Amino acid sequence: MKTLSARYRQAHKEAKWAVGLALAYFAWWYFSAYAFAPAGIDEALPTLYWGFPLWFLLACIIGPILFTVLCGLMVKYIYRDMSLEIEPEASDE
Repeated sequence: MKTLSARYRQAHKEAKWAVGLALAYFAWWYFSAYAFAPAGIDEALPTLYWGFPLWFLLACIIGPILFTVLCGLMVKYIYRDMSLEIEPEASDE
């Protein structure tokens, strides 16, 4: 990336993806934790999957694994390695 504006565009793109993934993770956690939680105390015990209630399995086990993989894919395919040094302008000598 030669120009400063190209580096800024790439940095903004990376920041938007990072914020978007963080918001998606929050939405995943919130939905799975509250949508699948039992409605009240007086209900019977929830069905267990591998010893965990479904809301816990989705929010605290599957979600972090899924979003860690997504984060790795984002770093591999979206992020670019670029120098932070300011390169001098090329002269016409």
